[in-house]
Order: sequence, then structure tokens, then C-alpha cells
Amino acid sequence: MQDAAYGTLLREPRRELHARIAETLESQFGEIAENRPELLARHCTEARLIAKAAGLWGKAGQRSLARSALVEAAEQLARGLDQIATLQSTPALRREQIRLQVALITPLIHVKGYAAPETKAAVERAGLLIEEAQARGEPTEDPLLLFSVLYGFWVANFVAFNGDICRDLGRRFLALAAKDGTAAPPMIGRYIMGNSSLFTGNLIEARAHYDRAVTLYAAGEHRPLAMRFGQDVRVAVLSFRSWALWLLGYPDAALVDANQALRDAREIDHAATLMFALALTPQAHFLSADYATVRAANEKLLAVAHDKNAPYWKAVGTVLKGNLFAATGRSSDAIQEITSGLTVFRSTGATLYVPSWLSYLARAHADLGKIDDAWRCIGEATAAIETTKQRWCEAEVNRVAGEVTLTSSQPDAAKAQEYFERALAVARQQQAKSWELRAAMSMARLWRDQGKCSEARDLLTPVYNWFTEGFDTCDLKEAKSLLGALAS
Repeated sequence: MQDAAYGTLLREPRRELHARIAETLESQFGEIAENRPELLARHCTEARLIAKAAGLWGKAGQRSLARSALVEAAEQLARGLDQIATLQSTPALRREQIRLQVALITPLIHVKGYAAPETKAAVERAGLLIEEAQARGEPTEDPLLLFSVLYGFWVANFVAFNGDICRDLGRRFLALAAKDGTAAPPMIGRYIMGNSSLFTGNLIEARAHYDRAVTLYAAGEHRPLAMRFGQDVRVAVLSFRSWALWLLGYPDAALVDANQALRDAREIDHAATLMFALALTPQAHFLSADYATVRAANEKLLAVAHDKNAPYWKAVGTVLKGNLFAATGRSSDAIQEITSGLTVFRSTGATLYVPSWLSYLARAHADLGKIDDAWRCIGEATAAIETTKQRWCEAEVNRVAGEVTLTSSQPDAAKAQEYFERALAVARQQQAKSWELRAAMSMARLWRDQGKCSEARDLLTPVYNWFTEGFDTCDLKEAKSLLGALAS
């Protein structure tokens, strides 16, 4: 009845009623108007109080963003921008338009994906608006707006990985940050360069950038930047530094960083940061074969991603669940989960992590005797590494290829050795000691089975002896056991 009655109202009386409601809310129900700006914005919109409605939708979007209501934030910010588009442009309105357009990037990152068309369009639009403002002699009042846009360009190319572009954008970001005079842009620039270096296989360089970023971080000043750059910067740095430390051969230090990042994310109580940490910090535990910790984190990730309607993170969680199945002998379940997650992940425009994930899929296929499918996955992974220069997992992909060769109905030991030699060479070039240890163990097993126990021991011993920590992790325990068997 209410809807029917509303539908019978003529346009002008309807507008007048909405205007009276808005006025009453502001004058007599100030607390409601303050705490529910979206309610007031709706009435102002219907009353054709466009300028006021735009500001209120923007305020509502920012409040939603602050409490990680990501879908609502994206919708409200978009409505504010739609209202502004109908008004005659003024300098003040253009500043508000830039502010809302930049703010829109963050929720889109999570509800659509870092490299999704909608997210990239929002970044490009924000960049264009800033360029137009600068051409008019109207510089933005907040210099971080420009850095937010530059970060948006970088992260889209990072998640849809293009190593050359990532490093170029990172260098440009750092050059501009050096002129800014505040700590935030250089800190974010170091994070950007750390990730660009890590995923292109420059591990020592990556660690140095991460170390510098951590020293520049000040919680009181920089935690609010999570609303600007997708997630808390320190949590992001520690998460990825844990990857770098594990690859470099420091598994204990990697776990320290991973655990601290997750603690910080929980303390901050920011859903986007928590999803980020739940997705990335388990990697060090996974590589150390602590599967119970990985399983618990992934279950929480999938729950939060479902609650926040974040398909990117749901896809990541689905693949990680499949990787866990692959590592624990549930090969059929692994194929189903990894394939399903990869499909959704790629639909967001993302390719990051894909070569590594394909290696787990290859293992699952090989375990089931589906060698042709395994080689298809290895071929895709290798092509992606060469095309995008995502080289951080190149050694491991080659090692897995060697293992697949040995599981064939007609094992080719010479071909397997070529893959293991390639894995060793890449790992040594990158100083990725943990990948080198795995490759050395694979080669040592091959040589042991060929009766070359002395050569196998000579290869593995110096790699194992290099390590100074992590002796309770699966790889180092396995290496110690293998050395013992080779010595007997």
C-alpha cells in the first residue's frame, strides 16, 4: 500500500516531501543524519538537491569504506559521482569529484579485483581528472591522491603481472616520492619496488626494499592509509617479506614476519587487510608443511571473502585450498578446487601466482597418472614465466617438471636431469636457497637411484650446510634424512 501510494504522487509533490523529510532529519534527528548519511543522501537525491546529495553519498561511501562495507562503499561513491556529473562544474566540485573518484578505487579492488576492467577504468578516470585539474592550475589539496592513482596503475599491472611495467612504474613512484618530503610515499614506493623485485626473481633487492619500508612505517600516522591503498602497508610488507625470507633460505624469520603480519591485521580490524593477510601469510607455513595452520587461515579467508562479497579473495582461497589438497594427497579434490579458483581468478584480469599454482595442478594430474594434463600445466606455467617475467617460482616449476618426467610410464632420466639442472641454475642465480635445496634433493634422489651416491652427497651437502635455521621444517628434515641414507 505504501509503494502504491508513493507511485500515485506527482513528481513535484514527491520532491517536496523528500525535501521536508531531509530537513526534518537534519533539524530534529541529528544523530540519525550524522550516522546514516546514506539515508539523508537518498532523500536529497529524490528531492533533486543534487549538490547536497553528492556530498552525502561521498560521506556515506567513506564511512562504509572505513568499516569495510566494500560493496556498499563502491555503490555509494559511484552514486556521489553520478550526482556530481549532472552539476555545472566548479573548482570546489572538481576537487570533490577527484576525491570520490580516487576513493572508489579501493572498494573496487576487493569487490571486482585489482586488475578488473571496472577497477582499471576507475583508476584511469581518476588519473584523467587529476591531469585536467593540473592543466587548469588547480592542484589537488591532498598530494596523496596522486600517489593513490599511481599505486592503482601499478597494482593493476602487478596483479595482471607484467614485470617490466611493474618495475618501471615502481621507479617512477619512488622518484616522485623522493620529492614529496613525507614518509608515506617513499614507504609505499619501497613496498611497490619490493614486490616488483620479488616476483621478477630479484630476491636480495626485494628484501632491501621491504626492510626500508618497515623502518619508515609509523602505525599512528600510516594505518589510516589502508583506505587509500587497499590494505595496511606494514601488513602487506611483512606478508611479502616472509615470502622473500623463505625463498632466501630463512624459514624461521619468514614465519616470524608472517605471524606478525597476521597479528597486526587482526588488531587493525580492517576486513580488506585481514583478507590480504589470511591469503598471503600462510605461504611460509605452507612451504614449511605446517598444513594445519594453513587450513585454519584459509577457512577464515573464505568466510570473510564470502561475507564481504570479494570474488578476488574467494578465488585465491579456493586455489589455496586446492594447493593444500595437492600437498596432502587428495589429487582429485585438488584438481577441482584449483581449476575452479583459477577460472574465477583469471576472470578478474589477474595472472599473479598463476605459474606457481599451475605447478601444483601439474603435480595433482601426475599423481593420478594424467601425464598429458600435467605437461599442459607445465607448458602454461613456463610460457607465463617467459611472457610476464614472473620468475620467483621459475626454479620450482622446472623442478616439478623434472619430477613429472620421472612419473611417466616411460621415465626419461636424462630429461629429468636437465630440468633439475635448470632449477639449480635459476635458484643459484636468484640466491633462492630454499628452491636450491629442493632441486638438489630431487637431483640427489635421481643420482642415488642411478647408483651415484657419492655425487648426490657432494651436491646436497653444501646446500644443506649453508642453512642456519629452520631445521624443524619439512624440507630440511628431509634433506638431513636423505644425506644420512646417502652416507650409509
